[in-house]
Amino acid sequence: MTKAIMIQGAGSNVGKSMLVAGIARACVKRGLSVAPFKPQNMSNNAAVTADGGEIGRAQALQALACGLDPLVDMNPVLLKPETDTGAQVIVQGQRFATMKARDYGKQKSKLLPPVLDSFRKIGKVRDLVIVEGAGSPAEVNLRAGDIANMGFAAAANVPVILIGDIDRGGVIAQMVGTHAVLPDDDRILIKGFAINKFRGDTTLFHDGIDIIENATQWAPLGIIPWFADAWKLPAEDVMDIASKTDGTLKIAVPRLNRIANFDDLDPLSATPGVSVDIIEAGRPLPGNADLILIPGSKSTIGDLVHFREQGWDIDLIAHIRRGGHVLGVCGGYQMLGTEIADPDGIEGAPGSVPGLGHLNIRTVMKPQKRLALSSATYLATGETLQGYEIHIGETTGPDCGNAWLSVDGRKEGAATADGQIKGCYLHGLFTSDAFRATFLGGLGKPVATHSYAASVESTLDALAQHLETHMDLDRLLRLAETV
Repeated sequence: MTKAIMIQGAGSNVGKSMLVAGIARACVKRGLSVAPFKPQNMSNNAAVTADGGEIGRAQALQALACGLDPLVDMNPVLLKPETDTGAQVIVQGQRFATMKARDYGKQKSKLLPPVLDSFRKIGKVRDLVIVEGAGSPAEVNLRAGDIANMGFAAAANVPVILIGDIDRGGVIAQMVGTHAVLPDDDRILIKGFAINKFRGDTTLFHDGIDIIENATQWAPLGIIPWFADAWKLPAEDVMDIASKTDGTLKIAVPRLNRIANFDDLDPLSATPGVSVDIIEAGRPLPGNADLILIPGSKSTIGDLVHFREQGWDIDLIAHIRRGGHVLGVCGGYQMLGTEIADPDGIEGAPGSVPGLGHLNIRTVMKPQKRLALSSATYLATGETLQGYEIHIGETTGPDCGNAWLSVDGRKEGAATADGQIKGCYLHGLFTSDAFRATFLGGLGKPVATHSYAASVESTLDALAQHLETHMDLDRLLRLAETV
Protein backbone atom coordinates (compact mmCIF):
# COMPACT_ATOMS: atom_id res chain seq x y z
CA MET A 1 0.00 0.00 0.00
CA THR A 2 1.62 3.22 -1.18
CA LYS A 3 1.25 6.52 0.61
CA ALA A 4 2.20 9.95 -0.71
CA ILE A 5 2.86 13.44 0.60
CA MET A 6 3.60 16.59 -1.43
CA ILE A 7 6.07 19.31 -0.49
CA GLN A 8 5.09 22.68 -1.92
CA GLY A 9 6.65 26.09 -1.35
CA ALA A 10 5.18 29.46 -0.49
CA GLY A 11 7.61 30.81 -3.11
CA SER A 12 10.39 29.75 -5.42
CA ASN A 13 13.73 28.57 -4.03
CA VAL A 14 12.43 27.91 -0.52
CA GLY A 15 14.49 24.70 -0.38
CA LYS A 16 11.89 22.15 -1.54
CA SER A 17 14.34 20.01 -3.52
CA MET A 18 16.77 19.70 -0.63
CA LEU A 19 14.00 18.98 1.87
CA VAL A 20 12.57 16.21 -0.31
CA ALA A 21 16.04 14.64 -0.56
CA GLY A 22 16.56 14.91 3.19
CA ILE A 23 13.10 13.60 4.13
CA ALA A 24 13.58 10.74 1.66
CA ARG A 25 16.92 9.75 3.16
CA ALA A 26 15.47 9.97 6.70
CA CYS A 27 12.57 7.72 5.73
CA VAL A 28 14.91 5.22 4.07
CA LYS A 29 16.90 5.10 7.30
CA ARG A 30 13.62 4.31 9.07
CA GLY A 31 13.27 1.26 6.85
CA LEU A 32 10.77 2.61 4.30
CA SER A 33 10.94 2.12 0.55
CA VAL A 34 10.75 5.65 -0.84
CA ALA A 35 10.68 7.27 -4.30
CA PRO A 36 10.77 10.93 -5.37
CA PHE A 37 8.38 12.49 -7.86
CA LYS A 38 8.11 15.94 -9.40
CA PRO A 39 5.28 16.38 -11.93
CA GLN A 40 6.83 19.38 -13.69
CA ASN A 41 10.29 20.85 -13.34
CA MET A 42 12.02 23.75 -15.10
CA SER A 43 15.78 23.40 -15.33
CA ASN A 44 18.60 23.19 -17.82
CA ASN A 45 20.52 21.06 -15.35
CA ALA A 46 19.32 17.65 -16.45
CA ALA A 47 20.32 14.10 -15.62
CA VAL A 48 20.35 11.19 -18.06
CA THR A 49 18.42 8.22 -16.69
CA ALA A 50 19.06 4.50 -16.76
CA ASP A 51 16.01 4.07 -19.00
CA GLY A 52 17.32 6.41 -21.67
CA GLY A 53 15.69 9.76 -21.00
CA GLU A 54 16.34 12.95 -19.05
CA ILE A 55 14.95 14.44 -15.85
CA GLY A 56 15.79 17.36 -13.59
CA ARG A 57 19.07 17.02 -11.71
CA ALA A 58 17.28 17.48 -8.37
CA GLN A 59 15.22 14.34 -8.94
CA ALA A 60 18.43 12.41 -9.68
CA LEU A 61 19.80 13.57 -6.31
CA GLN A 62 16.53 12.62 -4.62
CA ALA A 63 16.72 9.17 -6.25
CA LEU A 64 20.22 8.82 -4.82
CA ALA A 65 18.84 9.75 -1.40
CA CYS A 66 16.33 6.91 -1.83
CA GLY A 67 18.99 4.45 -2.97
CA LEU A 68 17.44 4.25 -6.45
CA ASP A 69 18.60 4.76 -10.01
CA PRO A 70 16.98 7.86 -11.57
CA LEU A 71 14.10 7.04 -13.95
CA VAL A 72 12.15 9.23 -16.38
CA ASP A 73 8.90 8.72 -14.46
CA MET A 74 10.36 10.54 -11.45
CA ASN A 75 10.00 13.81 -13.40
CA PRO A 76 7.62 13.29 -16.33
CA VAL A 77 7.57 16.91 -17.54
CA LEU A 78 10.81 18.88 -17.77
CA LEU A 79 10.94 22.38 -19.23
CA LYS A 80 14.36 23.46 -20.52
CA PRO A 81 14.42 27.22 -21.20
CA GLU A 82 15.98 28.16 -24.53
CA THR A 83 14.95 31.84 -24.64
CA ASP A 84 13.31 34.31 -22.26
CA THR A 85 9.88 33.27 -23.57
CA GLY A 86 10.23 29.67 -24.75
CA ALA A 87 11.43 26.26 -23.67
CA GLN A 88 11.99 22.74 -24.87
CA VAL A 89 9.35 20.45 -23.38
CA ILE A 90 10.51 16.98 -22.31
CA VAL A 91 7.74 14.46 -21.60
CA GLN A 92 8.59 11.16 -19.91
CA GLY A 93 12.24 11.65 -20.76
CA GLN A 94 11.97 12.53 -24.46
CA ARG A 95 11.68 15.76 -26.41
CA PHE A 96 7.99 16.55 -26.98
CA ALA A 97 8.04 20.06 -28.46
CA THR A 98 9.55 23.52 -28.23
CA MET A 99 6.93 26.03 -27.11
CA LYS A 100 6.50 29.63 -26.18
CA ALA A 101 5.39 30.13 -22.58
CA ARG A 102 1.94 31.31 -23.68
CA ASP A 103 1.44 28.26 -25.89
CA TYR A 104 2.59 25.91 -23.16
CA GLY A 105 0.13 27.49 -20.75
CA LYS A 106 -2.66 26.53 -23.12
CA GLN A 107 -1.38 22.98 -23.64
CA LYS A 108 -0.12 21.91 -20.22
CA SER A 109 -3.42 20.41 -19.05
CA LYS A 110 -3.06 17.82 -21.82
CA LEU A 111 0.06 16.57 -20.05
CA LEU A 112 -1.82 15.59 -16.89
CA PRO A 113 -2.54 12.02 -18.14
CA PRO A 114 1.17 11.15 -18.69
CA VAL A 115 2.01 12.83 -15.37
CA LEU A 116 -0.53 10.67 -13.53
CA ASP A 117 0.65 7.61 -15.46
CA SER A 118 4.22 8.21 -14.29
CA PHE A 119 3.05 8.81 -10.73
CA ARG A 120 1.25 5.47 -10.67
CA LYS A 121 4.33 3.69 -12.05
CA ILE A 122 6.64 5.25 -9.46
CA GLY A 123 4.35 4.32 -6.58
CA LYS A 124 3.66 0.72 -7.52
CA VAL A 125 6.30 -0.91 -5.33
CA ARG A 126 7.03 1.83 -2.78
CA ASP A 127 5.87 2.52 0.75
CA LEU A 128 6.04 6.28 0.23
CA VAL A 129 6.25 8.72 -2.67
CA ILE A 130 7.45 12.21 -1.79
CA VAL A 131 6.21 14.69 -4.37
CA GLU A 132 7.82 18.06 -4.98
CA GLY A 133 5.88 21.03 -6.28
CA ALA A 134 7.22 23.85 -8.44
CA GLY A 135 7.12 27.57 -7.77
CA SER A 136 4.19 28.37 -5.52
CA PRO A 137 0.51 27.40 -5.34
CA ALA A 138 -0.20 31.06 -4.52
CA GLU A 139 0.26 31.81 -8.23
CA VAL A 140 -3.47 31.30 -8.65
CA ASN A 141 -3.37 33.06 -12.02
CA LEU A 142 -1.68 29.89 -13.29
CA ARG A 143 -4.12 27.47 -11.61
CA ALA A 144 -6.11 26.61 -14.75
CA GLY A 145 -4.61 23.45 -16.20
CA ASP A 146 -1.97 23.29 -13.46
CA ILE A 147 0.03 20.07 -13.26
CA ALA A 148 2.83 21.27 -10.96
CA ASN A 149 1.15 22.12 -7.67
CA MET A 150 -2.50 22.02 -6.62
CA GLY A 151 -3.69 20.76 -10.00
CA PHE A 152 -1.63 17.63 -9.50
CA ALA A 153 -2.40 17.33 -5.77
CA ALA A 154 -6.14 17.46 -6.47
CA ALA A 155 -6.00 15.02 -9.38
CA ALA A 156 -3.87 12.50 -7.46
CA ASN A 157 -5.48 13.15 -4.04
CA VAL A 158 -2.13 13.86 -2.39
CA PRO A 159 -2.00 15.93 0.83
CA VAL A 160 0.31 18.95 0.85
CA ILE A 161 2.89 20.35 3.27
CA LEU A 162 3.67 24.02 2.64
CA ILE A 163 7.23 25.29 3.21
CA GLY A 164 8.07 28.91 3.95
CA ASP A 165 11.50 30.56 3.57
CA ILE A 166 12.24 32.81 6.53
CA ASP A 167 15.67 33.80 5.20
CA ARG A 168 14.21 36.19 2.66
CA GLY A 169 11.80 37.74 5.19
CA GLY A 170 8.03 38.08 5.32
CA VAL A 171 7.40 34.40 5.99
CA ILE A 172 4.16 34.99 7.94
CA ALA A 173 2.78 36.89 4.97
CA GLN A 174 3.97 34.10 2.65
CA MET A 175 2.06 31.45 4.58
CA VAL A 176 -1.07 33.32 5.60
CA GLY A 177 -1.23 35.03 2.20
CA THR A 178 -1.10 31.67 0.43
CA HIS A 179 -3.97 30.46 2.61
CA ALA A 180 -5.95 33.60 1.79
CA VAL A 181 -5.65 33.47 -1.99
CA LEU A 182 -6.22 29.74 -2.51
CA PRO A 183 -9.71 28.59 -3.44
CA ASP A 184 -11.42 26.39 -0.85
CA ASP A 185 -10.91 23.13 -2.77
CA ASP A 186 -7.15 23.72 -2.87
CA ARG A 187 -6.83 25.15 0.62
CA ILE A 188 -8.14 22.00 2.27
CA LEU A 189 -5.42 19.92 0.60
CA ILE A 190 -2.75 21.64 2.74
CA LYS A 191 -2.41 19.68 5.97
CA GLY A 192 0.75 21.09 7.51
CA PHE A 193 3.57 23.62 7.22
CA ALA A 194 7.21 24.13 8.15
CA ILE A 195 9.57 27.09 8.15
CA ASN A 196 12.93 26.61 6.43
CA LYS A 197 16.33 28.34 6.45
CA PHE A 198 16.16 29.83 9.96
CA ARG A 199 19.34 31.47 11.24
CA GLY A 200 19.81 31.87 14.99
CA ASP A 201 17.62 30.93 17.93
CA THR A 202 14.49 29.15 16.64
CA THR A 203 12.61 29.81 19.89
CA LEU A 204 12.36 33.43 18.80
CA PHE A 205 9.85 32.40 16.13
CA HIS A 206 7.52 30.30 18.26
CA ASP A 207 5.00 33.15 18.33
CA GLY A 208 5.20 33.31 14.54
CA ILE A 209 4.37 29.61 14.32
CA ASP A 210 1.34 30.18 16.53
CA ILE A 211 0.16 33.07 14.34
CA ILE A 212 0.40 30.95 11.18
CA GLU A 213 -1.29 27.95 12.83
CA ASN A 214 -4.17 30.05 14.19
CA ALA A 215 -4.72 31.77 10.84
CA THR A 216 -4.58 28.62 8.72
CA GLN A 217 -5.37 25.66 11.00
CA TRP A 218 -2.45 23.80 9.39
CA ALA A 219 -0.36 21.47 11.53
CA PRO A 220 3.07 22.93 12.40
CA LEU A 221 5.89 20.55 11.52
CA GLY A 222 8.87 22.53 12.70
CA ILE A 223 11.33 25.36 12.26
CA ILE A 224 14.28 24.09 10.24
CA PRO A 225 17.61 25.85 10.88
CA TRP A 226 19.89 26.79 8.02
CA PHE A 227 21.73 23.67 6.81
CA ALA A 228 25.28 24.94 6.38
CA ASP A 229 26.48 21.98 4.30
CA ALA A 230 23.84 22.39 1.60
CA TRP A 231 26.54 23.63 -0.79
CA LYS A 232 28.06 20.14 -0.78
CA LEU A 233 25.02 18.77 -2.59
CA PRO A 234 24.61 19.19 -6.36
CA ALA A 235 22.82 22.42 -7.20
CA GLU A 236 19.75 22.28 -9.42
CA ASP A 237 18.89 25.90 -10.01
CA VAL A 238 21.22 28.28 -11.82
CA MET A 239 20.50 30.75 -9.03
CA ASP A 240 22.22 28.36 -6.61
CA ILE A 241 25.55 28.39 -8.43
CA ALA A 242 28.06 30.15 -6.21
CA SER A 243 31.76 30.82 -6.33
CA LYS A 244 34.13 29.07 -3.94
CA THR A 245 37.36 31.03 -3.99
CA ASP A 246 39.47 29.79 -1.08
CA GLY A 247 41.77 27.43 -3.01
CA THR A 248 45.16 27.94 -4.61
CA LEU A 249 44.26 26.19 -7.87
CA LYS A 250 42.02 28.67 -9.63
CA ILE A 251 39.28 27.71 -12.10
CA ALA A 252 37.26 30.46 -13.78
CA VAL A 253 33.82 29.65 -15.22
CA PRO A 254 32.04 32.23 -17.38
CA ARG A 255 28.37 32.32 -16.40
CA LEU A 256 26.53 31.77 -19.67
CA ASN A 257 22.96 33.00 -20.06
CA ARG A 258 21.68 29.49 -20.81
CA ILE A 259 24.21 27.53 -18.79
CA ALA A 260 23.25 23.86 -18.74
CA ASN A 261 24.38 20.74 -16.90
CA PHE A 262 26.54 22.75 -14.56
CA ASP A 263 26.80 19.73 -12.24
CA ASP A 264 30.26 19.40 -13.80
CA LEU A 265 31.27 22.14 -11.36
CA ASP A 266 30.09 20.44 -8.16
CA PRO A 267 32.98 17.96 -7.71
CA LEU A 268 35.48 20.72 -8.46
CA SER A 269 33.98 23.07 -5.87
CA ALA A 270 34.02 20.26 -3.31
CA THR A 271 37.72 19.51 -3.81
CA PRO A 272 39.97 20.98 -1.11
CA GLY A 273 42.45 23.50 -2.47
CA VAL A 274 40.38 24.32 -5.57
CA SER A 275 38.73 27.67 -6.26
CA VAL A 276 35.80 27.79 -8.68
CA ASP A 277 35.05 31.40 -9.58
CA ILE A 278 31.76 31.99 -11.40
CA ILE A 279 32.34 35.00 -13.63
CA GLU A 280 29.17 37.03 -14.00
CA ALA A 281 28.40 39.25 -16.98
CA GLY A 282 30.39 42.49 -16.81
CA ARG A 283 33.40 40.91 -15.08
CA PRO A 284 36.54 40.03 -17.05
CA LEU A 285 37.94 36.53 -16.98
CA PRO A 286 40.64 36.76 -14.27
CA GLY A 287 44.26 36.87 -15.31
CA ASN A 288 45.41 34.50 -12.56
CA ALA A 289 43.20 31.53 -13.52
CA ASP A 290 44.92 28.18 -14.00
CA LEU A 291 41.96 26.84 -15.99
CA ILE A 292 39.08 28.48 -17.81
CA LEU A 293 36.20 26.03 -18.01
CA ILE A 294 33.48 26.89 -20.54
CA PRO A 295 30.41 24.93 -19.46
CA GLY A 296 27.44 23.47 -21.31
CA SER A 297 24.71 25.61 -22.81
CA LYS A 298 21.08 25.10 -23.84
CA SER A 299 21.56 27.72 -26.55
CA THR A 300 25.14 27.47 -27.75
CA ILE A 301 25.02 30.05 -30.52
CA GLY A 302 23.20 32.58 -28.36
CA ASP A 303 25.65 32.06 -25.51
CA LEU A 304 28.58 32.41 -27.89
CA VAL A 305 27.22 35.85 -28.81
CA HIS A 306 26.90 36.62 -25.09
CA PHE A 307 30.49 35.40 -24.50
CA ARG A 308 31.79 37.88 -27.08
CA GLU A 309 29.60 40.71 -25.80
CA GLN A 310 31.34 40.45 -22.42
CA GLY A 311 34.77 40.65 -24.05
CA TRP A 312 35.52 37.17 -22.72
CA ASP A 313 36.84 36.13 -26.14
CA ILE A 314 39.65 38.71 -25.75
CA ASP A 315 40.29 37.61 -22.16
CA LEU A 316 40.48 34.00 -23.33
CA ILE A 317 43.13 34.84 -25.92
CA ALA A 318 45.22 36.55 -23.24
CA HIS A 319 44.78 33.58 -20.91
CA ILE A 320 46.02 31.18 -23.58
CA ARG A 321 49.02 33.41 -24.38
CA ARG A 322 49.97 33.29 -20.70
CA GLY A 323 50.00 29.50 -20.90
CA GLY A 324 46.67 28.98 -19.15
CA HIS A 325 44.64 25.85 -19.78
CA VAL A 326 41.15 25.74 -21.31
CA LEU A 327 38.43 23.08 -21.12
CA GLY A 328 35.14 23.26 -22.99
CA VAL A 329 32.37 20.82 -22.08
CA CYS A 330 29.50 20.16 -24.48
CA GLY A 331 28.32 23.62 -25.62
CA GLY A 332 31.61 25.09 -24.41
CA TYR A 333 33.40 22.49 -26.55
CA GLN A 334 31.40 23.58 -29.58
CA MET A 335 32.22 27.24 -28.93
CA LEU A 336 35.97 26.55 -28.97
CA GLY A 337 35.85 25.42 -32.61
CA THR A 338 36.11 27.37 -35.83
CA GLU A 339 32.43 27.25 -36.79
CA ILE A 340 28.99 26.28 -35.51
CA ALA A 341 26.55 25.55 -38.32
CA ASP A 342 22.80 25.31 -37.74
CA PRO A 343 21.35 24.59 -41.19
CA ASP A 344 17.94 23.52 -39.86
CA GLY A 345 17.49 26.50 -37.55
CA ILE A 346 17.33 24.36 -34.40
CA GLU A 347 18.58 27.19 -32.17
CA GLY A 348 17.19 30.09 -34.20
CA ALA A 349 17.51 31.33 -37.75
CA PRO A 350 19.29 28.86 -40.06
CA GLY A 351 22.92 29.73 -40.72
CA SER A 352 26.35 29.46 -39.18
CA VAL A 353 28.57 31.53 -36.92
CA PRO A 354 32.33 31.58 -36.40
CA GLY A 355 33.50 29.92 -33.21
CA LEU A 356 36.26 31.13 -30.91
CA GLY A 357 38.79 29.35 -33.12
CA HIS A 358 40.99 27.72 -30.49
CA LEU A 359 40.28 24.16 -31.64
CA ASN A 360 40.39 23.12 -35.28
CA ILE A 361 36.93 21.56 -35.24
CA ARG A 362 33.53 22.31 -36.75
CA THR A 363 30.11 21.55 -35.30
CA VAL A 364 26.90 20.98 -37.24
CA MET A 365 23.67 21.06 -35.23
CA LYS A 366 21.41 18.07 -35.88
CA PRO A 367 17.81 17.53 -34.75
CA GLN A 368 18.50 14.23 -33.01
CA LYS A 369 19.59 14.61 -29.40
CA ARG A 370 22.16 12.19 -28.01
CA LEU A 371 21.27 10.92 -24.55
CA ALA A 372 23.55 8.30 -23.05
CA LEU A 373 25.12 7.12 -19.84
CA SER A 374 28.69 6.38 -20.80
CA SER A 375 31.81 4.64 -19.55
CA ALA A 376 35.04 6.33 -20.53
CA THR A 377 38.80 5.99 -20.36
CA TYR A 378 41.24 8.87 -20.01
CA LEU A 379 43.68 7.95 -22.76
CA ALA A 380 46.69 9.65 -21.16
CA THR A 381 46.65 7.39 -18.10
CA GLY A 382 44.11 4.64 -18.70
CA GLU A 383 41.94 5.79 -15.79
CA THR A 384 38.28 4.83 -16.11
CA LEU A 385 35.36 7.12 -15.37
CA GLN A 386 31.62 7.35 -15.76
CA GLY A 387 29.69 10.21 -17.33
CA TYR A 388 26.79 11.10 -19.56
CA GLU A 389 26.12 12.78 -22.89
CA ILE A 390 23.18 15.08 -23.57
CA HIS A 391 23.59 17.21 -26.67
CA ILE A 392 22.67 17.97 -30.24
CA GLY A 393 25.35 18.51 -32.84
CA GLU A 394 28.16 16.53 -34.42
CA THR A 395 31.74 17.77 -34.15
CA THR A 396 34.52 16.86 -36.56
CA GLY A 397 37.90 18.25 -37.58
CA PRO A 398 41.66 17.75 -37.41
CA ASP A 399 41.91 18.33 -33.65
CA CYS A 400 39.53 15.39 -33.09
CA GLY A 401 42.60 13.39 -34.07
CA ASN A 402 43.94 14.45 -30.66
CA ALA A 403 41.01 12.80 -28.85
CA TRP A 404 41.81 12.44 -25.16
CA LEU A 405 38.94 10.17 -24.10
CA SER A 406 37.61 6.83 -25.22
CA VAL A 407 33.86 6.68 -24.61
CA ASP A 408 32.17 3.31 -24.95
CA GLY A 409 35.02 2.24 -27.22
CA ARG A 410 35.04 5.29 -29.53
CA LYS A 411 37.40 8.25 -29.50
CA GLU A 412 35.88 11.37 -27.98
CA GLY A 413 36.92 14.99 -27.63
CA ALA A 414 39.52 17.18 -29.26
CA ALA A 415 42.68 18.95 -28.13
CA THR A 416 45.48 21.08 -29.39
CA ALA A 417 48.71 19.18 -30.02
CA ASP A 418 50.21 20.40 -26.74
CA GLY A 419 47.04 19.59 -24.75
CA GLN A 420 46.66 23.16 -23.48
CA ILE A 421 43.13 23.44 -24.89
CA LYS A 422 40.68 20.55 -24.66
CA GLY A 423 37.01 19.91 -25.25
CA CYS A 424 34.58 17.02 -25.05
CA TYR A 425 30.90 16.12 -24.91
CA LEU A 426 31.15 14.02 -21.76
CA HIS A 427 29.50 15.49 -18.68
CA GLY A 428 30.16 14.20 -15.19
CA LEU A 429 33.78 13.28 -15.80
CA PHE A 430 34.97 15.08 -12.66
CA THR A 431 32.88 12.83 -10.41
CA SER A 432 35.70 10.29 -10.85
CA ASP A 433 38.10 10.98 -7.99
CA ALA A 434 41.15 9.51 -9.73
CA PHE A 435 40.57 11.34 -13.00
CA ARG A 436 39.82 14.62 -11.24
CA ALA A 437 43.05 14.40 -9.24
CA THR A 438 45.06 13.56 -12.36
CA PHE A 439 43.48 16.29 -14.48
CA LEU A 440 43.86 18.99 -11.82
CA GLY A 441 47.38 17.83 -11.02
CA GLY A 442 48.25 18.41 -14.68
CA LEU A 443 47.51 22.10 -14.19
CA GLY A 444 50.68 22.41 -12.13
CA LYS A 445 49.20 22.62 -8.65
CA PRO A 446 48.53 19.21 -7.09
CA VAL A 447 45.41 19.10 -4.92
CA ALA A 448 44.29 16.89 -2.05
CA THR A 449 42.55 13.63 -2.76
CA HIS A 450 38.82 13.77 -2.10
CA SER A 451 35.98 11.25 -2.44
CA TYR A 452 33.16 13.22 -3.99
CA ALA A 453 30.57 10.42 -3.89
CA ALA A 454 31.31 9.73 -0.24
CA SER A 455 30.96 13.45 0.52
CA VAL A 456 27.52 13.60 -1.11
CA GLU A 457 26.38 10.48 0.75
CA SER A 458 27.58 11.75 4.11
CA THR A 459 25.93 15.13 3.47
CA LEU A 460 22.61 13.42 2.68
CA ASP A 461 22.94 11.48 5.94
CA ALA A 462 23.66 14.70 7.83
CA LEU A 463 20.69 16.40 6.18
CA ALA A 464 18.44 13.50 7.16
CA GLN A 465 19.59 13.79 10.78
CA HIS A 466 19.11 17.57 10.64
CA LEU A 467 15.47 17.05 9.66
CA GLU A 468 14.94 14.29 12.21
CA THR A 469 16.08 16.78 14.84
CA HIS A 470 14.18 19.87 13.71
CA MET A 471 11.13 18.59 11.82
CA ASP A 472 8.24 16.45 13.10
CA LEU A 473 8.66 13.60 10.61
CA ASP A 474 6.39 11.30 12.61
CA ARG A 475 3.54 13.75 12.14
CA LEU A 476 4.44 14.27 8.48
CA LEU A 477 4.19 10.52 7.88
CA ARG A 478 0.82 10.39 9.65
CA LEU A 479 -0.41 13.12 7.28
CA ALA A 480 0.57 11.11 4.19
CA GLU A 481 -2.37 9.37 2.55
CA THR A 482 -2.85 6.20 0.52
CA VAL A 483 -2.97 6.80 -3.24
